[in-house]
Amino acid sequence: MTKRLWLLGLLAIVVLAAALRLHGIRDPIVDHPGWRQGDTAAIARNFARLQYDPMHPQTMYNGPPPNYVELELQIVPFLAATLYKLFGVKVIFGRLIVLAFSLGTIVTIAYFARWLFGSSPAGSIASFFYAVFPGSIYYGRTFMPDTAMVFFLTAALFATARYLTCDRLSPRQLAYATALLTLAYLAKPVSVLALVPVVALIVARYIARRPAAVWQISILIALPLLVLWLYDRRVASYAEWHWASGITQLHVLPALRAAFTGPSAFLAKLGQLRVVFGLLRATMLGALGFLLSVAAFIASPWAGARSKALLWGWLAGALAYAYVVVTVERVDYYLYPFLPLCALAIGGALGRAAASVWAADVAPAARYALLAVIPALGAAVLVQSPPAIAAYYSYNPQAYQNAVALDGALPQGALVVIGHYGPDVQYYIDRFGWEEDPYLWTPFDEESAIAKGARYFISIEDGRLRRNLELCAWLARFPVVSGPDRWPIYQTDPARILPNAESFWRAFRRAERAGAGRDFLDSRGVCVTPANPTPSATTR
Repeated sequence: MTKRLWLLGLLAIVVLAAALRLHGIRDPIVDHPGWRQGDTAAIARNFARLQYDPMHPQTMYNGPPPNYVELELQIVPFLAATLYKLFGVKVIFGRLIVLAFSLGTIVTIAYFARWLFGSSPAGSIASFFYAVFPGSIYYGRTFMPDTAMVFFLTAALFATARYLTCDRLSPRQLAYATALLTLAYLAKPVSVLALVPVVALIVARYIARRPAAVWQISILIALPLLVLWLYDRRVASYAEWHWASGITQLHVLPALRAAFTGPSAFLAKLGQLRVVFGLLRATMLGALGFLLSVAAFIASPWAGARSKALLWGWLAGALAYAYVVVTVERVDYYLYPFLPLCALAIGGALGRAAASVWAADVAPAARYALLAVIPALGAAVLVQSPPAIAAYYSYNPQAYQNAVALDGALPQGALVVIGHYGPDVQYYIDRFGWEEDPYLWTPFDEESAIAKGARYFISIEDGRLRRNLELCAWLARFPVVSGPDRWPIYQTDPARILPNAESFWRAFRRAERAGAGRDFLDSRGVCVTPANPTPSATTR
């Protein structure tokens, strides 16, 4: 295969990949996963409007700004904010940035596989499969940091593998590998799983008795981790929300500790790993992509990779990460780091198969028939991908329209409490405040929010609010207006408390202590539940 033909093939794959990722590109970010996209989009908008500083990411919730949050370095939001400043706030910029990182990953995998297996067909095959994996298609256009992380992770391991397999370790290559590993770790700490293949490459180098200065290896291992730790400590020092460390300390580490201190917990976690593999098969690789990946790893000794330590180390790191983290936080895009690895493995195995068939002493017709199996497999994975992710594109257009309508109706700068966990909805309402489960929110919580300036309670999940008798009865002291699609909006300005509010509240509390709180409210037509559809009054 000539270099020009190979580049034309890669260009065709990139064009196909772009077309697949443009589907739904203009949709509002209330599609899957709306909560993560809502956070990312809000951080980008806040960079553009409030503080153009990547070290100070802010979300919309937890009251008035600043609402600093401990997360990964916000590369995608900051790039989007830069475009916002030039062209205005349009979330499609965020999605196009993600799409560009996804296409960049496809190109990186093509060169990676070509180098790793010494085969141009392997590069083409690997890039094609990555381009058409269902998870790569869908998450290659969602406004989230994960696609950028996968790009930097793939590029970092490519640069590191080339560096550590050279006869002489070049300072320039060390700089490239270290910089890319640092960006990968900062893009999302998930990328720290790269330590396993990096260490495997180092061990393989020492076994092969190739020279490696301790200071060079130390820089490669320690410097990216140090930069990540310094970044996290800096942001955590002023963040109100500690997502990264909070999830780790409250969920991941306790589950891991339990798994290694009791056999039943260990086996239960292994059972959860089976569920995780189900996610990988269903929506990230697709059923056929998953089977091809397993087969490719079985055939990997025959594929002739330049570094088996890289492939098996990457697989070991990804599996360890899945066992430790994804069995706790079971969302499919957490398995994203598997996709470039599986594409490389498939590219190597099928590239070697293509070379063997081409060299076989068989009739030309038989040779071409056997070679046709490879594009047929690629086409089959492509055909399976859209149905695997079709549900992810759907969203509630009414909720989106309601949020946009509220943005136009509420006073600018108003603080709100929304009775719904949903950064995506709050993003389109475009008001700072609190997003809460109305069944768990309490009168004390609401009083605290009002004291900090909240002037509206938007009852998005009104059925859950009506089952929270205390809060619903307490909110009855405020005037209520009907928002879009009948979202009740309580006007929680203390100056607008209705007459006899306290006497009503005390009467309700007496009835509640007597076990008749529900009857008391029903008799007055207040906080009526959907199961008992007496008309709900907007005032008493």
